[in-house]
Parts: sequence; C-alpha cells; structure tokens
Amino acid sequence: MSKSTSTKSKSAQGGKSGKPGKSSSPAKAAATDNGKSSPLVPAASPAAGASSPAIDIGISAEDRQDIATELSRFLADAYTLYLKTHNFHWNVTGPMFNALHNMFEAQYTEQWNALDDIAERIRALGYNAPGSYAEFIKLSSIKEEPGATEAPDWREMVRQLVVGNEAVCRSARKAIDVADDADDEPTEDLLIQRLQTHEKYAWMLRSLLQ
Repeated sequence: MSKSTSTKSKSAQGGKSGKPGKSSSPAKAAATDNGKSSPLVPAASPAAGASSPAIDIGISAEDRQDIATELSRFLADAYTLYLKTHNFHWNVTGPMFNALHNMFEAQYTEQWNALDDIAERIRALGYNAPGSYAEFIKLSSIKEEPGATEAPDWREMVRQLVVGNEAVCRSARKAIDVADDADDEPTEDLLIQRLQTHEKYAWMLRSLLQ
C-alpha cells in the first residue's frame, strides 16, 4: 500500500491512525468476533525473558500482537478454504467434472503455497502460528464440509467456494486495517496480494452459476 497517496493522522484522540471506533484491539475483541466464545491469542515467540534478543522491528509489541491475532484468523480461513477446495477436487461429479476437477486443483495448489507466507509473517512478528485443526476450527469463519460421508452436487460446491473466497476477502480486509494502523507495510502487501487472488477466484466461480 503506497504511503505517498495516503495521509495518516496520529493524534492521541484518534489512536495510532486517528481512525474512530478502533479503541479495542483485535486480541481483546476476539472473544466476541465471529461468534467465538473465547479469545485465541497467539503466544509470543521468543517468550519474555528468553535468552535471544527482544524483537525490535519498529512496531510495538501490542501492535505486533494485534496484527498476529488478525493474521491467525486470516490463516484459519485461508486453510479451511484450501481444505474445502481440495475436498471438492476429490469428490466433484457430474457433467462439469473435468472442468471443475482441474479448476479446483489449480486453486487449492495456489492456496496451499500461499499458506506458508501467512504463517511465516506471524512468526516474523514474534508470535506462534496456529497449526492444528482444533485451532483452525476455533478461529475460522468458514464452515467445514464433509467428504467421506456425503458430498454436495457441483453447483453447491461452486456456491460454497464463492462464499468461502468472499469470507477470506473479509478476513483479509480486517487484517489490512489493523496492519495499516501500525504502519506494517509488509503485512499489508501480503494481504493485498491475497485479497486480489481471492476476489478473482470468487468472480470466476460465481460466473459458473450465472
């Protein structure tokens, strides 16, 4: 995101960016967002008192935690969408089988490769990345879809992937907002690239249903 085209107010009354309505951090608000009953805040790494030097990259510890929290939720949505796309690649049937089998493969392969960048950005900020199904289920706004016991028809698969890609877009925008408040350009750049990709996927998939 270019800093030459936007001006940021840093007044004390408006918080770091002078934007209203952002008084509570994502880490503190995690208990109520997306219907989650309790917050899941990533642990600092290195922990306080560790022998390695403290992280000093020009972003405060509080801001790094807020960004890592939103990135964790974005990673959970991205991973759940990846898994659903892979599931549908395996289980799609019907007259659109060949086209969708190949399309889903291209999308899940690209998504899989992108997951590493998201997790590694969380680590670079000094926090652990979520890495279990239990954590992803708790953090994600996307509902899982069974594969072994039942599978939707191809139209429902496409519809669910449209909805899933749009959910990832919303998660990206929330994380971009938090990163922007902290002047975290690397995180913004990463998320903008993912946002563009998932908006394109949503458009391409929706076109199949029109």
